[in-house]
Amino acid sequence: MHTPTLPQADPTAPPFAPDELPDLASIRRAAERIAPWAHRTPVLTSRSLDAMAGAHLFFKCENLQRAGAFKFRGATNAVFSLSDDEARRGVLTHSSGNHGAALALAAANRGIRCWVVMPEGAPRVKRAAVAGYGAEIVGCAPTVEAREATAARVAAETGATFIHPYDDPRVIAGQGTAALELLADAPGLDWVVVPVGGGGLASGTAIAVGSISPRTRVVAAEPAAADDAYRSFTTGVRQPAGPAPTIADGLRTALSERTFRALRERVSAVVTVEEEAIVAAMRTVWERMKLVIEPSAAVAVAALLAGTDSAAFPIAPGERAGVILSGGNVDLDRLPWAASGAAAAGR
Repeated sequence: MHTPTLPQADPTAPPFAPDELPDLASIRRAAERIAPWAHRTPVLTSRSLDAMAGAHLFFKCENLQRAGAFKFRGATNAVFSLSDDEARRGVLTHSSGNHGAALALAAANRGIRCWVVMPEGAPRVKRAAVAGYGAEIVGCAPTVEAREATAARVAAETGATFIHPYDDPRVIAGQGTAALELLADAPGLDWVVVPVGGGGLASGTAIAVGSISPRTRVVAAEPAAADDAYRSFTTGVRQPAGPAPTIADGLRTALSERTFRALRERVSAVVTVEEEAIVAAMRTVWERMKLVIEPSAAVAVAALLAGTDSAAFPIAPGERAGVILSGGNVDLDRLPWAASGAAAAGR
């Protein structure tokens, strides 16, 4: 008798509803779970940048987080939320860099295996970090389809638990812990500005801020060259990511249904900044604050320094704005202003 072959479940499919989001209690539990592993990063100020922005700025320095970015928070919460049986099979993700490195370090802390699917052309410094933390790198073509197909194959072969870079309530809850600390260290904020790519950090930030300080408005900033979140927010319909030729490589991904819901419900505005403003903000933070931040982090700073649509982001003189500096993983041999300077010298 012939037995039909039944379709197999997607081994990378999340074990929760597509639009499920964490609440404040989940974010607080995440803070307790990651406390032994993650740094409580400092909140710094700069009179120079205050003068440039016309506001009082408070910088949450996730560039000083372990693995160099906020991603370590979400990855650690996800890894340490696994049962012992799940953990024994290891974890898996696809990532162009920061999430892969964060998951690799979180897995190493728990003593389990980790596989990271990385596209060709991923930044050299980020590939080195993933390998340095002990993960097994699996290469793929630089497309979303290739990343997902390769991850599904590895999951089927290994039984590893797939941890999505942002489309996972455990990851979003972990990212929201940065905002908990920011609000505790800099109370009374009028605004919180956060970069947005896939939306995990923006979602966790908006949930935490909206729950603790409802009067504080959250603004998500993204490159004008990769403006799918802006288009999604303004049209009310989730938009796909385009080619995204932006220096902010960490923000080239599109929102998920889950993170789009969080932005619609919790974010006051999504604003965009030009490439020149991103580079200028990155250099300004380097010069004035002596902090190395990556272009994705500089997007949030650029939104304050370069100016945006005042109707969407009407920050008034003297108001208090928190800024989440999302990461500091930079290839020091490829600083954007150094490259432009070298090109100018060669003309």
